[in-house]
Amino acid sequence: MKLIKVSATDSTNLHLKRMLQDTPMEDYTVLVAEKQLQGRGQGGAYWASEGGKNLTFSVLKCHKELQARDQFFVSMAVSLGIYKALSSLQIPELSIKWPNDILSGRKKLCGILIENIVKGSSLKNSILGIGLNVNQESFDSLPNAASLKQITAKHYDPDVLLIDILLNIKKQMEFLEVKKLKVLEKEYQQLLFRKDVPSVYTVKGIEIKGTIRGVNKAGQLLLEQESRGITAYGFKEIAYGY
Repeated sequence: MKLIKVSATDSTNLHLKRMLQDTPMEDYTVLVAEKQLQGRGQGGAYWASEGGKNLTFSVLKCHKELQARDQFFVSMAVSLGIYKALSSLQIPELSIKWPNDILSGRKKLCGILIENIVKGSSLKNSILGIGLNVNQESFDSLPNAASLKQITAKHYDPDVLLIDILLNIKKQMEFLEVKKLKVLEKEYQQLLFRKDVPSVYTVKGIEIKGTIRGVNKAGQLLLEQESRGITAYGFKEIAYGY
């Protein structure tokens, strides 16, 4: 792995993409920023992070024989890698909230923004953007967010944590490289937040009751309702109720 550290940037994903345009880069090049000025989350959401207290980084993953139709397996591998790294720290009540947020209980610890570069029917590269709340102690405007320190009352070394996360992501990515997609899919499905638990969701501003049954290969959430059976929803088409 090639590790590049910067004190500040607009977005680690944007920064890494600019670098990729200028020069060829090796697989698992990692860009870490002490502070992100314009951090982004899924669907264009803003990712707020206090400088120097969290991990904000992006990883270049180069693919050799992965089909574009299988790109959600990249998301599965990344979220599983982070889940396993945090599990080793004994963070309680961990789960993966579709599509790839990492939760402790109902609190969001980590957000992931994956931007894929497709060429024809093949997936060429992925930019894996990761924001993990590590030692930040206040999230005044984000009631559903929390940090590792808030959850465990322990201080963490971000550099040590970064290496552990990268090694775990790389291990999960190896399943992609040897075409063991079902291994990733099975474990990801088992760890889904609220899977098989009847809950309330919002679709087009209307509250509905349903039960998550899994995620399909296209990355759509499968929600079962008594009156409609199972419906597949894309990102931003459905919201979790709390």
